[in-house]
Amino acid sequence: MLIILAIVLFLVLPDPWDVIAFAAGLVLGAVEVFLWWRTVRGRRVQTGAEALIGAQARVTAPCRPDGEVWLEGARWRARCAEGADVDDIVTVTAREELLLIVARSAQAGDSAKEAVSGDRLDR
Repeated sequence: MLIILAIVLFLVLPDPWDVIAFAAGLVLGAVEVFLWWRTVRGRRVQTGAEALIGAQARVTAPCRPDGEVWLEGARWRARCAEGADVDDIVTVTAREELLLIVARSAQAGDSAKEAVSGDRLDR
């Protein structure tokens, strides 16, 4: 962002301030890029099905043992060994291809339903 500002200042300011502002903008832009790089370099990228493990989902079709859950804006097939009713909150424990293995969550009541997400399933 600061590099773009440096280019604009180079075009707008009179001589010699245009060169000074351009140089300062380039230096500050390089510092900005370096700080962003230091911030994100140690973080692991979390994508794919592995990112779903541990997530909470809302049951949309009774899981006895197979049913469906609503997770991150999508409907997933799910299996819950202990069973779960519609609108129960479950936690994803594993997956088998496109089938999520879920367990009933320790949370209960309306606060758990609100904690999952603001996503609404239109029925």
